[in-house]
Amino acid sequence: MFRAICLIVGYAFGLIQSAYIFGKLHGVDIRTVGSGNAGSTNALRAFGTKAGFTVLFCDAFKTMAAIWIMRLTLGRMYPDILSLIIYYTAVGVILGHNFPFYLGFKGGKGMAATLGLILSLSPFWFFLTMFSLFVVIFLTTHYVSLGCMCAYVLFVIETFIFGSHGMLGSNLSQAQLTELYIIAIFLMCLAIFQHRKNVVRLIKGNESKTFLSKKGKEKYKAEKETAEV
Repeated sequence: MFRAICLIVGYAFGLIQSAYIFGKLHGVDIRTVGSGNAGSTNALRAFGTKAGFTVLFCDAFKTMAAIWIMRLTLGRMYPDILSLIIYYTAVGVILGHNFPFYLGFKGGKGMAATLGLILSLSPFWFFLTMFSLFVVIFLTTHYVSLGCMCAYVLFVIETFIFGSHGMLGSNLSQAQLTELYIIAIFLMCLAIFQHRKNVVRLIKGNESKTFLSKKGKEKYKAEKETAEV
């Protein structure tokens, strides 16, 4: 029963489409520009760095808010399975973010929503190691998609490591731990599925790069124009 509640509440929060709302406030349907993805990376490319980080914050916060509510309700009723409650709630948020029914099930890719999950977990190493890996990959390649997918692989590895050492709940049974691992693997597979077009472009060598600075964006644009001539 708690699983269904977490998924439903999470999905409801996931329906808050930050990028779509931000675009509409500026008279643009973000699904019609750039990559067509209603996420923070496309918002960054379409509206600028500040917009991208605003959407990132909002999408991460909605996951944290949903988890916070579940902590205060179901978490107090079932403290021994708090990690499962957190993971299931995050699954709901990510599904709502990726597949919002009122937008024809066309939303984002769930990376910022996943960030909210990571920030809600203990130990803090979850966030620190994944964030560090993402930053290193992004700064060396400027491929957001590659950094996200690699970070997700690390998320699964850390779930296994911390789970097996009792750091995600010392009272979880082996069956419950296995369930936790399956959820982590599902989220990773979903993330890769959502990035399937990016994977193809990475393999072909024509994936778009992302730069935070105006100078970097202009230089990249000039290089692309030169290559196309």
